[in-house]
Amino acid sequence: MRLSGKLVVASHNQGKVREIAELLAPFGIEPVSAGTLGLPEPEETETTFAGNAELKARAAATAAGLPALADDSGLSVEALDGDPGIYSARWAGPAKDFGLAMEKIQALLAEKGAVEPAARRAWFTCALALAWPDGRMETFLGEVHGTLVWPPRGKNGFGYDPMFQADGMDLTFGEMEPAAKHAISHRAIAFAKLIAALK
Repeated sequence: MRLSGKLVVASHNQGKVREIAELLAPFGIEPVSAGTLGLPEPEETETTFAGNAELKARAAATAAGLPALADDSGLSVEALDGDPGIYSARWAGPAKDFGLAMEKIQALLAEKGAVEPAARRAWFTCALALAWPDGRMETFLGEVHGTLVWPPRGKNGFGYDPMFQADGMDLTFGEMEPAAKHAISHRAIAFAKLIAALK
């Protein structure tokens, strides 16, 4: 599997595009976002992270005539039966207010009396799908497990990062420097698999 030159990052989420661009920087690949190209966002109709990533990558590769990389990722909470899961972005509403989404998770956990760390287990999943205009597709999965904290801590990262503390870490993803987060995150794990395939 060879990849060089321009690559469409099939996302309109600037935080996600920036993070993917940083991870791709050492490989001489020039990422351009779907938003910059004016590509529409396809409706995410699949029931898994991998399915939605593949749907988005295929749509972008076809529309742009370039290889496209799509990420579908989210937070799953054990005590909430895996919610918000593939609906993580939708929980933030049309305004993409993740502060509100984090409050919703906290309220649901409080209803269940989930106060102790053992009752607040959660994990981030990332599915990366790489599609070519000719229909070829490769998909890579990464997960990182941890505990949800309250109140949220830190201004770095995006989404649910300020309330997620990975196993073995003292800081939340929202408190960690980008390089430190990139070393252990769900996206980094999926990317390591992608890069191994590129090599």
